Amino acid sequence: MPISDQIRPELPYLRRFARALCGTQDGGDAYVVSTLEALVAEPELFDENLPARVTLYRVFLKIWNTVPLNDSHDIGSEGEARLDRLTPKSRQAFLLTSVEGFSSSDAAAVMDVDISTFAGYLNQASIEIAEQVLTDVLIIEDEPIIAMDLEAIVESLGHRVTDIARTHTEALSAIAKKQPGLVLADIQLADGSSGLDAVNDILRSFEVPVIFITAYPERLLTGERPEPAFLITKPFQTDTLKAMISQALFFGHRARRRDAA
Repeated sequence: MPISDQIRPELPYLRRFARALCGTQDGGDAYVVSTLEALVAEPELFDENLPARVTLYRVFLKIWNTVPLNDSHDIGSEGEARLDRLTPKSRQAFLLTSVEGFSSSDAAAVMDVDISTFAGYLNQASIEIAEQVLTDVLIIEDEPIIAMDLEAIVESLGHRVTDIARTHTEALSAIAKKQPGLVLADIQLADGSSGLDAVNDILRSFEVPVIFITAYPERLLTGERPEPAFLITKPFQTDTLKAMISQALFFGHRARRRDAA
């Protein structure tokens, strides 16, 4: 199949990625055009041994990383302003996984680094984002060891755990005392109650990003709407959870009450 046919479906996504990196659509499109021109001039840049999307983004980043970053970004939103404050490599790693949906292994291939180096970039992104959006976190988890692990991970990013709830009732009691900026929730709780029900009750009071951490993802991934935006399956990897926390806080709505609007 010709290279043009392989990359054509990916171009809208590459434009999105370029815009996020550059800060403006015009600036991002200039890099996309340069990428296409490079592929026309040197088709050997296109590695047929990699998926088309991976090699397209890889060529793009090779071009992007050879040009000094443009410091005059047109920052149009709070989220874009946060993104602009990430260091270049951590910004790329964060966008590749959180926005473009690449697996860590494919994102490492895009950046042309080993998986360990990529994990370092992604962890740095988590730390840098956490510094911008430090918040209070409610953990809804009935297993003490897992709850302690979650608390340690959250605090390692600089956030503060306000409470650890083991039941639906404890979760509602916790938010009555302190409104969190992020919720980490299991589904199956100690007394047989549902973490999903607890979260739904919380969201009736105020908007807050929620990450479900569960051994039963099939209870959430039903194919019906709404499905959770942030879901991690147990057992989880520490770096994956850190990245997910950063993603949820970066893209999630700032917690606010649902009083009469």
